[in-house]
Amino acid sequence: MEIRKAHFPGRAPLDAYGDGGFRFAQMSHRGSLLCLPSGIYGWDPQEADPFTQEAFRKVLEEQEDIEVLLIGTGLDLKPLPEALKATFREAGILADPMSTGAAVRTFNVLLSEDRAVAAALIAVD
Repeated sequence: MEIRKAHFPGRAPLDAYGDGGFRFAQMSHRGSLLCLPSGIYGWDPQEADPFTQEAFRKVLEEQEDIEVLLIGTGLDLKPLPEALKATFREAGILADPMSTGAAVRTFNVLLSEDRAVAAALIAVD
């Protein structure tokens, strides 16, 4: 049995969220997600501090193709650390934290408008 890092090579709307995961492209993923221009990836931010530079390394690697980054912070809105907000500003990315549900809905709308949107989504139960 081969275990690979979760990756869907493309952009797709998110059909559902909850129960610790997400549904998209006729499949499901348990855990958090990064939805980037290059695809949808399993994301494993550190539970104690999910908003570190390292957690968003892949986002910054694709900064040229991202204008808006929606950050689903779980059930409740959690602010981003100032240093991380500054990093996103320097990269030309508007980072917008919100609850995961709001981020999923907003991501789908912006994706349908063919906007340069990405999302970092913490899974919720």
